[in-house]
Amino acid sequence: MIHVSHLCMRYDAGASRVDALRDVDLQIGPGERVAVTGPSGCGKTTLLLLIAGLERPTNGTVTIGGATLENMDANGLADLRRDRIGIVFQSFHLVPSLTALDNIALPLEIAATADARSRAEEMLAKVGLVARGPHYPSQLSGGEQQRVAIARALVHRPAVILADEPTGNLDDQTGTMVAGVLFDLVAETGATLVLVTHDVELAGGCDRVLRLHDGALAEHAASSGRARSALRT
Repeated sequence: MIHVSHLCMRYDAGASRVDALRDVDLQIGPGERVAVTGPSGCGKTTLLLLIAGLERPTNGTVTIGGATLENMDANGLADLRRDRIGIVFQSFHLVPSLTALDNIALPLEIAATADARSRAEEMLAKVGLVARGPHYPSQLSGGEQQRVAIARALVHRPAVILADEPTGNLDDQTGTMVAGVLFDLVAETGATLVLVTHDVELAGGCDRVLRLHDGALAEHAASSGRARSALRT
């Protein structure tokens, strides 16, 4: 589903040069859940942005479901994200002027989906927020906002979910609950998940755990799935 080959990302900071990613290779199969860990500033978010086509690499290629991102223009990349990718951000990024239900429906309405409202209502129920549908983001707790963001990311049934520190702004108890919602919905839809996190327990809920260090990616540990089960209890 995801193929990354010789991916490099270099930033120029004045007279110095920062190699955020150095010759990264990665293959992720359909339905696989992969966590990417590592210290702050190691390039985890940069990797997600490149996979999403939100940034262009200095070198290397990213292929999603057979589509090579370097061959696409801005419109093609936007269409790819609309149709095949869902993104969950650490800071929620909900539209403040839209209700919870309208935020979830937004990707479907942009795609002119006929049953956008009913599908958004279905997703709102799956994240346990039916009663909060008419409320605006400012009226929701952090955990509720992130559940809305997860529902919005999955409502168009994407093949790939990219989650950047989805529990990073939440307390431990709320983060565990939100992580359980994310893992359950990903399992239900069969989507491929790439999860960036510094949380070892959260990472352990994935099938594979990779570690970024000094811009290089390596297999870090194997998951038995026990953490994923624990998140549901």
